[in-house]
Amino acid sequence: MKGIVVQKYGGTSVKDTRRIMNAACRVVSYRKKGYDMVVVVSALGDTTDELIELSRQITEEPVEREMDMLLSTGEQISIALLAMAIHKLGYDAISFTGTQVGIVTDTSHTKARIIGMSSDRIKRALKKGKIVIVAGFQGQNQEQDITTLGRGGSDMTAVALAKVLRAKVCEIYTDVDGVYTADPRVVSGARKLDKISYDEMLELASLGAQVMQARSIEVAKKFNIPIHVRSSLSGKEGTWITKEERKMEEVLVSGVTANKGEAKVTICAVPDKPGLASKIFTTIAKADINVDMIIQNVSRTGRTDLSFTVPTSDLAKVRRVAEAISKKVGAKGVMYDKDIAKVSVVGVGMRSHTGVAAKMFGALAEKKVNIGMISTSEIKISCVVKKSHAAKAVQAIHKKFQLGKKK
Repeated sequence: MKGIVVQKYGGTSVKDTRRIMNAACRVVSYRKKGYDMVVVVSALGDTTDELIELSRQITEEPVEREMDMLLSTGEQISIALLAMAIHKLGYDAISFTGTQVGIVTDTSHTKARIIGMSSDRIKRALKKGKIVIVAGFQGQNQEQDITTLGRGGSDMTAVALAKVLRAKVCEIYTDVDGVYTADPRVVSGARKLDKISYDEMLELASLGAQVMQARSIEVAKKFNIPIHVRSSLSGKEGTWITKEERKMEEVLVSGVTANKGEAKVTICAVPDKPGLASKIFTTIAKADINVDMIIQNVSRTGRTDLSFTVPTSDLAKVRRVAEAISKKVGAKGVMYDKDIAKVSVVGVGMRSHTGVAAKMFGALAEKKVNIGMISTSEIKISCVVKKSHAAKAVQAIHKKFQLGKKK
């Protein structure tokens, strides 16, 4: 055999039996070329969203352990169907859950992290000539409870398997041709990138680009695993995610994103005393809530407003924690704003070029888009704007940096 190839098929790539057969044909085509195949599959189509909605018909705050039990069922359906499709094509395949292949996670339900993985069972199946199908998005903690890896967690499963199996490549199949300079549904002239660095993709993924899960890019970068993002609906070359090359720095900005899945929380009139910010964010961290942007206003009266953004999925949990800590530190209440979006530009070229922020702010000003919060890193700039302004903000920035298709 030529080596191991890991492929991951997202929900849209297996949303019905026709697409499942299409995925099976692609897998078999690689097998015919002499590769050992390990395939990670997401739940069919919108199954995960439908299961979440089902849970909400019971309760707005389901117990997270039971959510993992519920959501993990989606992938079991898809792996069995794909294995059946491959059998129909005359090739031997076997499906495994995350637990069966030894994916061990920490105890954080609904967004667990992989802490260990055994490749023995997969290698035994490959030696027998089988194509191995693995359920994405799931594992088992050390208490033998089923856990899930957060939205996009099948990417994490695929990259982790590519690492432990020393695969030649990890291919991520989706319903788009690769990674674009912006969401093509928002910006009609968005351009597909042939290559993008791990750092850029990590920022784009964490800032709202829905092509890949951010944590999977962290692992790929750490172990230098080449990732090829491509369409399951065509044979076109996609986008390669690789280590940074010198010529990548020549490009000022690689992409623009908008994330509408965050909310702003403001703890009002916090006493301006040393250690209170630490106490507030330590308490929030212990509740397993991810905080993104943070702004503390200048104190003029001995009190200050402290604002931060969190995923909207954590908002119910944040309300309990923030209101409790607000009373504890003597603040004067908590305000919430779900009507926000975070618009960002990303590019490794920012390290060696100036004026990116001015250009971005100018584009927003021209469209009369007000900025609520700003945060920066070495290769990204993010602004919080009204949710209703997100699309025109992305379009304006994309145009200002001339990221569209070359005519």
